Amino acid sequence: MDITVLGTGSADGWPNPWCACLSCSWARTEKVLREPTCIVVNGSLLIDFGPATAGQAERAGITLTDIDTVLITHAHFDHLAPQHLLTRSWTHTEKPLRVIGPPSVMNALEHWIGPNDPITCLPVTPGDTINLDGELRGTTVRVLPSTHFDGSDALGADAVLFDVSTSDGGRLLYATDTGPLSDACIDAVRDASFDIAFVEETFGLYTDHGTGHLDLTTFPIALDQLREVGAVTPRTAVVAVHLSHHNPPGDALSGQLSQWGARTVADGTQLTIGTSTFVSQVKTTANTSPTTAPDRSTKVLITGGARSGKSSRAESLLAERADVRYIATSGSRPDDAEWAQRVAIHQQRRPHTWQTIETCDLVGELAKDDARPVLIDCLSLWLAAVMDEHQVWGTAPGTPHRQTALDHINEDIAELVNAVGKARCDTLIVTNEVGSGIVPEHESGRLFRDILGRLNAQVAVSCERVELVVAGRVITL
Repeated sequence: MDITVLGTGSADGWPNPWCACLSCSWARTEKVLREPTCIVVNGSLLIDFGPATAGQAERAGITLTDIDTVLITHAHFDHLAPQHLLTRSWTHTEKPLRVIGPPSVMNALEHWIGPNDPITCLPVTPGDTINLDGELRGTTVRVLPSTHFDGSDALGADAVLFDVSTSDGGRLLYATDTGPLSDACIDAVRDASFDIAFVEETFGLYTDHGTGHLDLTTFPIALDQLREVGAVTPRTAVVAVHLSHHNPPGDALSGQLSQWGARTVADGTQLTIGTSTFVSQVKTTANTSPTTAPDRSTKVLITGGARSGKSSRAESLLAERADVRYIATSGSRPDDAEWAQRVAIHQQRRPHTWQTIETCDLVGELAKDDARPVLIDCLSLWLAAVMDEHQVWGTAPGTPHRQTALDHINEDIAELVNAVGKARCDTLIVTNEVGSGIVPEHESGRLFRDILGRLNAQVAVSCERVELVVAGRVITL
């Protein structure tokens, strides 16, 4: 299934042309422009048709002359600009076109279709199923209920969502605009196992909007609901759309969404959705900055407290890669059933294509001429092994034996920091924050805390990005 994401923005776009907030200022500085959300599927199916769609298609290298069917969610202006159909009639085309949408859409189109334009309008309501023919033969559209209507605007009263199964075996969810998903919607997509889900996330940090939209508090709840019924699975690509300037800018939004297994894409992005892969290729258009391959590897250090979500965060950053080298520094503990269970849980949630390497020879692994990305989990267990190796625990503070052990440990740390800096592969490193709470009762615990704190600080110098995970939330330092 091939998808071109023509737009990913809300009605006012991002940046809002009348706004100078932090998010809008960031978007202008970075030359990021998100216009109203709409997509093209397999070159022939257009979903939503707002005022900017024609220009979006041209910039993406798509001609609307190939469109066979248009699905429209509701009659709000950013999803339906009926004047496009009038200009179509001026071409005297004989190509048939289907327009499918709720009754309010049909009413809005009534006076914009040319008398000789071969356009068929098909009103639908939630629960309907349409089997398309013509160029889209084999494609099925299921109509789902939306909760977009808030009682203030009759045009949104009959808004719908779409579940599309394509002839090539792909299946997508198009869920914009909507508030929290209804029980009827969740039940309708039970076991759908979508390949890709476009889910609206309009209002970001603004949670008092009182509208039929999702924000950063309700978006993850909707995803949880979809996962609970098997509609969104570990292999589903989740793309947040209908984005507005109420969202945090740049990496802050991407980092938050990644915690929930979702991502953003730029306007003009072309996606190829396979049975087990999600490949995104960004086309350079007037709306996006040119995308160039990095000339060196990227290093990220992810730290946080126990059970904060740091390992899940690291895994999510490489979720689309099938060739990851996962370096586990924990080792095996044959006589510890609880530890074995912890390890098993970690292993089960990782893709089966990842190679797991149980070792503390991080310097050796990073020095390999291997372009596959590396995920190291974690530095604290590596340090414990190093301290064991140099027998620091049996030495008394201030003695020559203690100093010798510390010297060897510092040498190993220096070698590791150097290896991280020189590594030619993308490297994600998980570590722990153990010095933010109670002071350890024993001297050995205080020694470990102090050395780990220094280790984290030194490794951070070799990384382009450092993230702190607190209660499942990511803060970029």
